Amino acid sequence: MSWFTQDAFDFFSELEKSNTKEWFEANKKRYEASVKKPMLTFIEEMIGRMLELDPDVVTDPKKCMMRQHRDTRFSKDKSPYKICASMIISNGGKGDHATPGLYFSLLSDRVYVASGTYELETEQLRKVRQHIVDNEAEFVRLVNDPSFVSKFGEIIGEKNKMLPPEFREVGARVPLLFNKQFFYSAELKPAQVVSDQTLPDTVMDLMRAATPLNRFFARAL
Repeated sequence: MSWFTQDAFDFFSELEKSNTKEWFEANKKRYEASVKKPMLTFIEEMIGRMLELDPDVVTDPKKCMMRQHRDTRFSKDKSPYKICASMIISNGGKGDHATPGLYFSLLSDRVYVASGTYELETEQLRKVRQHIVDNEAEFVRLVNDPSFVSKFGEIIGEKNKMLPPEFREVGARVPLLFNKQFFYSAELKPAQVVSDQTLPDTVMDLMRAATPLNRFFARAL
């Protein structure tokens, strides 16, 4: 038995083309059966596993799954629904995008697994950069760790064009200091997900590879 069926991916493929309240309401039972219920079941499984890495993660599956409705108040795109089903398991909860944890998103053509620190406030970014400066050798070692590189490749995220003066010397040696986001991701194809009865093991292999850097950033914050 797989955790997700092909219909979960097909649902979002069709939603991309018909992102309206009328279409969603007509397909709501399908959403509940193919997307929401399997996702909550998967979240419950992953919470139990993530507790091994962080005993303080949020343990209510409903508080880990992202809402399907989009907030369109300040967006030019008025499409009412997100074209993916997503969850965050961390000790900060799904509204906290700075605390490292597990981010899992199912789209029409892939599953996206990510971790790291994604949305930092000004003071949080300063703390992370200072932590990198103070622990430069450790940071470089973690970024180049073979397990991390084999699973994620590299740290990605938006960058600043300039650094505050106190960070420029180390920034010349460690270009990642210019980042204002520090996250890492991997993708799984639908066919792999549908046929993978051991999907939680696959995701946990990724999370174990991410854990040393996650703990590094958690110390900074």
